[in-house]
Amino acid sequence: MAQYYYDRGWTLALVARRVQVIEQWAEDKQISAGRYAVYQADVADIDSACAAGQACLEKQGLPDVVIANAGISWGVDTSHKEDLRAMQQVLASNTMGLAASFQPFIAPMVARGSGRLVGIASVAGIRGLPGHGAYCASKAAVIAYCESLRNELQQSGIAVVTLLPGYVDTPLTRNNPYPMPFLMTPQEFAMRAYRVIERNARYAIIPWQMGIVGRVMRLFPAFVWDRMVAGRKGKPRHLGTPE
Repeated sequence: MAQYYYDRGWTLALVARRVQVIEQWAEDKQISAGRYAVYQADVADIDSACAAGQACLEKQGLPDVVIANAGISWGVDTSHKEDLRAMQQVLASNTMGLAASFQPFIAPMVARGSGRLVGIASVAGIRGLPGHGAYCASKAAVIAYCESLRNELQQSGIAVVTLLPGYVDTPLTRNNPYPMPFLMTPQEFAMRAYRVIERNARYAIIPWQMGIVGRVMRLFPAFVWDRMVAGRKGKPRHLGTPE
């Protein structure tokens, strides 16, 4: 998405835990030094995420669009006590990290009377899936949080956009041990997401085929959904830490 925005003339404010990785990406993509800045942060740490936002405001000014996209997807089995720690980390990154990424910009955008806050949720936030208790819970919370924030800000001139991607071919999904229908390349997702954000859509599932699936998923009674996922191979437990 950063590349897609850059190619259309935008200046970038990039946030990463591993600054050297994103700086190497910018060098490899020949991103002009005058059109981007990188801020180090771990979004799972509220103070770290908020500090990155404040640093952006001080260095580059108030953005027109803020996209909260950082996230992790770990399988958990909460019958094991140690998996509660993994679930806590997923919620800290995916849900609290998103809210903390928005926080520094909300009041300044309200004062200006314009801006877009874009929360990346997931179709996994629509219904629970085996082994995905942490991830599904975190993305369901993102959907609800963004809806609440949108209602709070609806008279302010700020658009709150909730995006629910289907499967995107990234390291997050590459080792999933189950079929991934309508799998998109990152470039395909970026193109579709950009169009949705530009029209200030409140809520969108990408791609449209997954949108149909998502609408149907919401309609199933619980007993029907339970039968559908019975025996489905779940995401394996996460037993390590991220790089």
